[in-house]
Amino acid sequence: MAVKIRLARAGAKKTPFYRIVAADSRSPRDGRFIEILGRYNPRVEPSYIELDIARADEWLGKGAQMSETVAKLYEIAKNPETAAPAKGPKLSKKAQAKAEAAAEAAAAPAEEPAAEEAPAEEAEAASTEESAEAAE
Repeated sequence: MAVKIRLARAGAKKTPFYRIVAADSRSPRDGRFIEILGRYNPRVEPSYIELDIARADEWLGKGAQMSETVAKLYEIAKNPETAAPAKGPKLSKKAQAKAEAAAEAAAAPAEEPAAEEAPAEEAEAASTEESAEAAE
């Protein structure tokens, strides 16, 4: 019997939460399982992860295999300080282009006055030199 440590979906339509279970690899995703090892709720911020690490280690010692998702959750549960990075807002390519254009437009006026001031300062310096020469 090949044992997998994987997620079993629970919860209502469009509001899932998951149980982390040890199950026979041939059983259906939400079907029969051997033992519940923890819970995972991705719908709250930050995601809720509860995992019995000692029991998971026992199953791994017996030869159980973890799914990719459970392996990630296992690492987060072992080291909560190194939790997954916070999710940033996901922007479409158009929205990213608009944001970059707005940032460039905001930066461009700040550069233009500096360019206008430099010739004005040169003109003032030239006029003071001319007035000094005229005074002599």
